[in-house]
Amino acid sequence: MTITLFFQIITSLLLITTTASSSPPGGFTIDLIQRRSNSSSSRYLNTNQLEGGSTYANTVFDTSEYLMKLKIGTPPVEIEAILDTGSDLIWTQCLPCLKCFYQHDPLFDPSKSSTYKEKLCQDSPDHTCPYLVHYNDGSYSKGTLATETVTLQSTSGQPFVMPNTTIGCAHYSSGFNYTTGSGIVGLGWGATSLITQMGDSFQGLISYFFSGNGTSKINFGSNAVVAGDGVVATTMFLKTERPGHYYINLDAVSVGEKRIETLGTPFHALDGNMLIDSGTTYTYLPGSYCNLVQEAVDNVVTAERVARTWPNLVCYKSKTIDIFPVITMHFSGGADLVLDKYNTFMYMGGDVFCMGIVCAPIIPNAEDAIFGNRAQHNFLVGYDSSSSLVSFKPTDCHALW
Repeated sequence: MTITLFFQIITSLLLITTTASSSPPGGFTIDLIQRRSNSSSSRYLNTNQLEGGSTYANTVFDTSEYLMKLKIGTPPVEIEAILDTGSDLIWTQCLPCLKCFYQHDPLFDPSKSSTYKEKLCQDSPDHTCPYLVHYNDGSYSKGTLATETVTLQSTSGQPFVMPNTTIGCAHYSSGFNYTTGSGIVGLGWGATSLITQMGDSFQGLISYFFSGNGTSKINFGSNAVVAGDGVVATTMFLKTERPGHYYINLDAVSVGEKRIETLGTPFHALDGNMLIDSGTTYTYLPGSYCNLVQEAVDNVVTAERVARTWPNLVCYKSKTIDIFPVITMHFSGGADLVLDKYNTFMYMGGDVFCMGIVCAPIIPNAEDAIFGNRAQHNFLVGYDSSSSLVSFKPTDCHALW
C-alpha cells in the first residue's frame, strides 16, 4: 500500500482470542502476489487523523504493492488484500458498499456468512462498533468492526483457520483506485493485527521476501526465522504513542565512500527514527537530512538531471544503472545494510533513472522517515517482536524456494 500507518479504532473493543484449527505446526509460508501501479508511493497513516533479464527489466515506474490471498467467512470467500506492516487491522470492502473503489473479486457479503458477527459497542447509537482510518494521501476506509472466520492457505496446502477474528467491514472507501486488492492485511503489533490475532504459538515472528521480478513470500512462526551468513540485525522500537508501527534507528547513510551521519541533525535519535513499512514503495527521509544525501549523489553522478516528470523524484538521464553509487543504510547496533543499485535507483523508461530515496513532507512529523519496500527487495526481512529485532539477509529467491 502501501501505505501506511498508525492505526487506532474510534471505539474501544475487546479482542476475542482466536484458536487455530487444521493449522500447520510451528510455522507456515504463504505466496504473495506482486502488483505494480502508477500511483503515488505512500499511504502512510497519520496518527492525528486516525479514528478507529536485466536487473531492472519490466520495472518501469515500479510502485509495487504486495498482496496476500485469504478467505473470509463461512462458506469461505477468497479476497486479495495489501500486505502492510504499518497497520493494525484486516479490512475488506463489504456489501452494502455505499462508496467503494473497483476490485477484481466480488465484494464480501456478510449476510451470506454464518460466522459473521458485528462487534458491539455501548457508546455507539446503534451499539455497533464503527471504525474510520484516514491515510496521509487522502485515502480512507470506513465501516463496521466484526468478528469472522479467516482462513490462510499455506504453500504446503494445509490451512490455518482463525475463528472469531476481528476484521473491518468497509462500506465506504476511497483513494485506492490503483490497487487490484479489496482491502488491507495489517501486520503491525497492535491488538487487531493479523500476527497478534494468530496467538502466542507463532511467537510474533514474521518474515517476508519481496522480489522485484520473481517469487515473493511471507513466513510465520518457525518458518520466519532469519539466520545464517550475511544477516544483519538492528533493534526494533515499538512506540506507545504511535501504536502498531515497527521502528528502527538510522545512524547514517553512505553514498559510495561518503558517510552522512544523522548526529548533529534534527533527524538524529536513539529510540527509532525510521518506520519500516512493507506498504510504502519509496524510502523517505526528512528534508534537511535528505538534501545532504541527494547532494552526495549529485557529486558522484555525472549524468544530466532530468526535469521532474514524477513528483518529488530526483531523476537522471542515463542508459545504464552502472553510473550510480552504492548506498548503505547504517542502522543502530552496527547493522550496515548495503543496498543493491536496483534498490535505490529505478528505471523509469527511455533513458531515465530516478532515485528511490525521496525528500517529501508526506508525514506529520517532518523528522520521521520511512524505509520502503523497494529498498527491501531481495532481502529476507524478519520481525521478532519478542527479541525486539529486525533482521535483513541478502537472498536469492530462486535459491530460497
